[in-house]
Amino acid sequence: MTESQAVPASEIENDRPTAPALLKGWRKKCPCCGKGALLHSYLKINDNCDSCGLQLSHARADDGPAYLTILIVGHLLAPLLHFAYVTWRPEPLVMFSIVTLGCVSLSLFLLPRMKGIVVGYQWARRMHGFDKDS
Repeated sequence: MTESQAVPASEIENDRPTAPALLKGWRKKCPCCGKGALLHSYLKINDNCDSCGLQLSHARADDGPAYLTILIVGHLLAPLLHFAYVTWRPEPLVMFSIVTLGCVSLSLFLLPRMKGIVVGYQWARRMHGFDKDS
């Protein structure tokens, strides 16, 4: 294909819609087919999708999922912490225990889902080796 026959950038961006890829990532499924598992052993990305064969080893999530998780947990728990303190004035040890349990639980729940979202976004935007048709 010559440069004059190249596909416009707008068509390339639109052929992989971002929202469905993010939703599939949230469910920890392959961003392409939505059936195969994206992760194994909590946070490790599978090399290939067991359903459609998409090569997932290109994905580079790095610190993005941890950053997003901390951002979300902080924005959810800070107002709750303030509300609980102003409303009920619990003992410091009780407050510490409840907030710690909430923070750890929410972080463990969100971290693999944020990783799936980051990988889904990379696939939809053709980043890090996902530029080939699959």
